[in-house]
Amino acid sequence: MDRHRERLGDRRLAGVTPAGEALMLIAQEGLVEVRPQSGIYVTYLDPDIVAQAQFIREAIEVASLADCARNITPENAAALYELLDRQDACTTREEFYPLDEDFHRTLLAIAGHETAWATVSNAKGHLDRARYLGLSGYRGITEYAADHRQVLDAILAGHLSAAEDCLRSHLRFVLVDVTSMRAARPGLFSAPSGPERRTGRPARV
Repeated sequence: MDRHRERLGDRRLAGVTPAGEALMLIAQEGLVEVRPQSGIYVTYLDPDIVAQAQFIREAIEVASLADCARNITPENAAALYELLDRQDACTTREEFYPLDEDFHRTLLAIAGHETAWATVSNAKGHLDRARYLGLSGYRGITEYAADHRQVLDAILAGHLSAAEDCLRSHLRFVLVDVTSMRAARPGLFSAPSGPERRTGRPARV
């Protein structure tokens, strides 16, 4: 978010409208394509970009768990369990998604690597889109919440390798989601054969 604010500030000086600024930012993330005299289109999901972003995220977050285990306090643990209780109460992906982000960002902060979240964020535009769509039913939000609890339980029990294995598996489920989505909704990944194909427009999400 901070990197977005900085870039927005630069463009405000250039006289770009707030709506235009936001549009340019998500276009730079590769999530939309702006076509002059044509319109704005949501881009296709790129499995290769998702996989690359997932690799970066996994490397950073799993590596941080050792420092998290050394630094975590009873107060940290209590706050995280309260967050997990809120996740358990979620019934929609709209409720769950920001709490999911909070959990992962908090683990990095406890580890002393909060600034690494910016690196994670820079890599995960397509990854976030895949994760969000994956929460639609390819794997239930209760399962993701249970993964979080297992990671925290293992950290507090001193079982670092178990925490790392669980987090690694948790983060890799997005790749399973992508496989499921490609089978169920191929239009998100490849150009349709109908009229939209002739105009070159990406499929609707």
